[in-house]
Amino acid sequence: MTGLLSILFYLLLLLAFIVPALQRRLMVLQRLRFMNGIERKRGARLITMIHRQESLSFLGIPIARYIDIEDSEAVLRAIHLTDPELPIDLVLHTPGGLVLAAEQIAHALKNHPAKVTVFVPHYAMSGGTLIALAADEIAMDSNAVLGPVDPQIGDMQRGSFPAVSVLAALATPNPNRDDAYLIMGDIAKKAVNQVRSHVYDFVKDRMGEKASRLADILTEGRWTHDYPISAAEALEMGLSVRTDMPREFYALMDLFPQPGHRAGVEYVPVPYRRK
Repeated sequence: MTGLLSILFYLLLLLAFIVPALQRRLMVLQRLRFMNGIERKRGARLITMIHRQESLSFLGIPIARYIDIEDSEAVLRAIHLTDPELPIDLVLHTPGGLVLAAEQIAHALKNHPAKVTVFVPHYAMSGGTLIALAADEIAMDSNAVLGPVDPQIGDMQRGSFPAVSVLAALATPNPNRDDAYLIMGDIAKKAVNQVRSHVYDFVKDRMGEKASRLADILTEGRWTHDYPISAAEALEMGLSVRTDMPREFYALMDLFPQPGHRAGVEYVPVPYRRK
């Protein structure tokens, strides 16, 4: 009897490892099939950069997903594998991330000869917005948001601060500041100028004289870094934005579930129509 219980225990343990792996693999295959269907319908290369990170944790320590070098390498490879005459559709769902990685992706999209469309079903903040600026067109849900792209600087000891806020603090006279803060101020000034220059470069061909003003608005720190820029505001700024998000992109987001997340929102998942 003891031997049978041991066998059952090890079988259950084995299943605990195998079943989740199989489920993940099936989900990946389902996503690829669905993405391939969208590509055939739209006649474009479809790339997704979706960072589900709101509830991930390891041993109780939150794990945040964001735009990193691995993402930029993958997107650049996908663009390299795409015929120059084939349009690109990029689905963004991200809180932002490394400026270097976001700028690499944005430059690669801007240099793609065919039309580039960025789809934002929910949000593309900070570095996500920087990438969206390089697209020929941004398709947003009517309630989706973009965000400011003012750079954040800092270190492990002091934490991260908006570069423009560092400059504002240094503008206040204080003879007792140590050199570390003066150095941080120099870095902050360079960071703001660099990001502003990239924003201007991404939009100048489409926006002309309005490009310089847009670059100022998004990098000057007029809002907090998490300020939500609606589709209506983006249009007022001169960006090429539309809100007729194709239905298949909502369905695609459902195929990127939050790992280990128990939804707090439930509803009957069918469209309701008033008779």
